[in-house]
Formats: sequence, structure tokens, C-alpha cells
Amino acid sequence: MILTIATHEFKSHFKSPMAWTLLAVLQLILAYLFLTQVETFLLMQAKLADITGAPGLTDIIVTPLFSNAGVIFLLVTPLLTMRVICDERRNKTLSLLLSAPISNTEIILGKYLGTLGLLSLIVMMICLMPLSLLIGADLDTGKYFANGMALLLLVSAFTATGLFMSTLVDHPTVAAICTFGTLIVLWLLNINQTMSAKPNELIQYLSLLYHYQNIQTGLLDSIDIIYFLLYSALFIILAIYCLAKQRLQN
Repeated sequence: MILTIATHEFKSHFKSPMAWTLLAVLQLILAYLFLTQVETFLLMQAKLADITGAPGLTDIIVTPLFSNAGVIFLLVTPLLTMRVICDERRNKTLSLLLSAPISNTEIILGKYLGTLGLLSLIVMMICLMPLSLLIGADLDTGKYFANGMALLLLVSAFTATGLFMSTLVDHPTVAAICTFGTLIVLWLLNINQTMSAKPNELIQYLSLLYHYQNIQTGLLDSIDIIYFLLYSALFIILAIYCLAKQRLQN
């Protein structure tokens, strides 16, 4: 049932123009940023050749691409997740779904995986851009795969947050605002700590950006991976709890 709901949710995204528009706009923006970084590298290439231990192609092109993608997903994910449960409630189909012999866990996981499937498709398309550099250059494959994994983990966390907010509130716009507000606070925590003379380790640990940047370096730490897994699991569990509460009320 989870796969059935996930497949239905994935297909439903493409029935509205929003998914197609986001796919086109995101690829256009990220392609422009990618080409800009390529141009920057070409301009700096002669100077970098004379510097010992200078940053390579992956550091100048690939890592900034995935950093920019993380910020863009921060803005886009709330728009995709805001209708996941809210639309079911507004269209009066949520009560029908809750009355079916399907558990709350199956509904939430199905909705989550369906939405994550769309976002994973976008991540995959972003990952294809740096591969074009292999025509005339070498990539640091370790950092490349680390950046791809970091972006996928980040998007998973964003999706779980948006799903919970969509379950919690009744209006899609409110869900989008709450999702964006939560994510931006957790994103900016690390920026405040880097400007502090004595950074707080607890606040740093709660920061999405802190763990995202750690994985981007290519030095994989289980703490960073576990953080994203626990973060996503927490918001999925909260979404299941909210749906169970609404089911009892119905």
C-alpha cells in the first residue's frame, strides 16, 4: 500500500503545471549557475596552476553548484509539500482516505516517498551536470558522490518537514510559510555560530547547513548522516501522530 500511495502521489504531481514549471525553472537556473562556475574556473585556471595545493575543478564548480541547489530547494520544497495533505482535506478526500483500511503510517510514508521521488528526480538531473566535465577534465569522484548524497539527505529532511506542516495546518499557504520558517531558522543557525567567538556545539548540531557542508567536504561522518536520518524520522513520526489524531476526531 505504501508503494501504491507513493506511485499515485508521484504521478499526481505531474497532473498539475507546478511540477513541470518547477522542473524547467530549476534546471534553467542551475544550468546558468553551473556555466557561470565553469567560466570562473577557466578564468582562474592559469593562476591556479602556479599555486601549490590550489582548489581543483570539483571545489570550484561542483561544490558551489550543490550549495546553490541546497538554497534553491529550501525555497522550492515548501511549494511542493504544502498541498500533500492540505489538498486532501480541502477536496474532502482525506476523510475517505482515513476511512479506508490503510494505516496512518502507510498514508504518511506513501505521501512522503511520492513527493521525495519527484525531488529525487530533480537531484538526479542536477547530478548529471557535473558529469559533462568528464569530456575534458577529471572529477574528484569522492567529493562528487558526497555532494550528491548530501543534497539527497537535505531534500529528504526538507520533504519530511513540509509533510508534517501540511498535516498540521488546514491551508496550503500557511503550510508553506510554516515549512519555510522552520527550515530557514535551522539553516541560519550555523551562520550565527560561525560569526561567534565561542560557537555553541548544541546549536551547531541542530543546524541543517552545518551537517550539509560537512558532508560536502567529502569527509563522511556518521554523525552528519545520522542527523539527517533522525531529523526526517522525527518529522515523519510527528506527521503520523497528527494524522492519527485527526482520524480519531473523524
